[in-house]
Amino acid sequence: MKNRRDFLKTACKPIVLATLGIPIIEACSSDEEQAEMNTNTLGNNNTTQSNSPSELEINLDDDRFKDLKQIGGWVNFTSENILLVRISDDEIRVFDNACPHQGARNRWSFDGSNFTCSNHGNSYAASCSGSLKCYEATLDGNILTIDLS
Repeated sequence: MKNRRDFLKTACKPIVLATLGIPIIEACSSDEEQAEMNTNTLGNNNTTQSNSPSELEINLDDDRFKDLKQIGGWVNFTSENILLVRISDDEIRVFDNACPHQGARNRWSFDGSNFTCSNHGNSYAASCSGSLKCYEATLDGNILTIDLS
């Protein structure tokens, strides 16, 4: 009886992880998601950390941010885990890109007023009073400064 107990204590956790862990991991990612993330990911070479580690500066002159030039344009900036949307000539709203439902970061679409996570079809308003975490952002010319604290 003692050998069986010792065996179950040492073998159960790895067996459970082996049988359930892989399907759980696979459910959270796929080749399709990776391909989609690559098309929405912008390089980090157009951003700089400012004096404060909780601030991020983005130069909107870079061609990869061209969608933010027009009102209603948006970018899922996965390397910094943020969604950016142009609201007006002088306002860009910035949100954490983690879906409040299950945390997906790379499956977003935008219809002009709502972000939709295609993992489960949940929609969230592009307002700072909605479910998505909203960051303070200031626009000075073509430099967007985001307070990530």
